[in-house]
Amino acid sequence: MPTLEQIRHVLATMPVVSEIERRNRALIAFTLLTIARDGAIASLKLKHIDMTEGKLDQDAREVNTKFSKTFTTFFFPVGDDVRAIVKEWVDYLHTEKLWGPDDPLFPATRVTLGGSHQFEASGIARTHWRSAGPIRAIFREAFQRAGIPYANPHSFRATLAGLGEKLCRSPEEFKAWSQNMGHEGVLTTFTSYGEVSRERQARIIRSLADAEAPGRDFPAIEKALEAALAITRNSRG
Repeated sequence: MPTLEQIRHVLATMPVVSEIERRNRALIAFTLLTIARDGAIASLKLKHIDMTEGKLDQDAREVNTKFSKTFTTFFFPVGDDVRAIVKEWVDYLHTEKLWGPDDPLFPATRVTLGGSHQFEASGIARTHWRSAGPIRAIFREAFQRAGIPYANPHSFRATLAGLGEKLCRSPEEFKAWSQNMGHEGVLTTFTSYGEVSRERQARIIRSLADAEAPGRDFPAIEKALEAALAITRNSRG
């Protein structure tokens, strides 16, 4: 999975001269901000995002969500600069393109016949992408440009799951973080997105030497896991 620093580097190296380039940078920033799946992103409309409230309403009646599940994602705390990139794009569509609520949030590329009688990209079309393939292509090109190994949109979910493990201070907070990812239970968040890095593994194991120290407060994520396991046992029995 990419680190937050790597993703920020990718965003910093992306050109933003044309509206296609601005869309592409906003697309990657939006994926980090909401970790929406690429299939959902391809089908999102402007009305699904609320920059004032800081949320994304993934309505399964209109959005291609996993298992046709409807849920709300509140923007993850990944930085005001990331949020600003997305806001700038949304404002551009509203105020300069004069698009409405049912227009695509991330529109397809408009292709026209150029002066050399070759088909070429010429801005954005007022239509949705037919699939998530172009989104993954944008990610691939952006990471290659930045000199970082390609990370697909789905890998950002692992990045955010790891961030949640570091930031959340209680079982309730991690439950909210997991729910914000669209997961039914915290065990999905724990088990679905990669392994603990070797460096982090070393720090955790070494810290266990203080396990018997008086007054030691177990990490919030350990408590969340214990609570999740208890819920799982009770539901089975």
